[in-house]
Amino acid sequence: MGKSPCVYVLSSQQNGTLYTSVTGDLIKRIWEHKNHLVEGFSKKYGTDILVYFEMHVTMEVAIMREKQIKKWNRKWKLRLIEKHNPEWNDLFDEICR
Repeated sequence: MGKSPCVYVLSSQQNGTLYTSVTGDLIKRIWEHKNHLVEGFSKKYGTDILVYFEMHVTMEVAIMREKQIKKWNRKWKLRLIEKHNPEWNDLFDEICR
């Protein structure tokens, strides 16, 4: 998986605290979260499990999608995650292959 605009959702645990963001390098960014190098909300609340991501063609589209997801209520976010990752597996190993 090369560098590409991406929206991702991290969780602290199954049905735990959720964090949504955007990046141009998913592997690097998730590694930074897992090693607690990202200051702010994610570090404070321990959201370092990659439970959902989607790739986009441009950063502009990815940012628009991130903003859309951030406005959703929690129930909609949980539905999105569980539709694609019902077991709440950490998808980091999958993106590193």
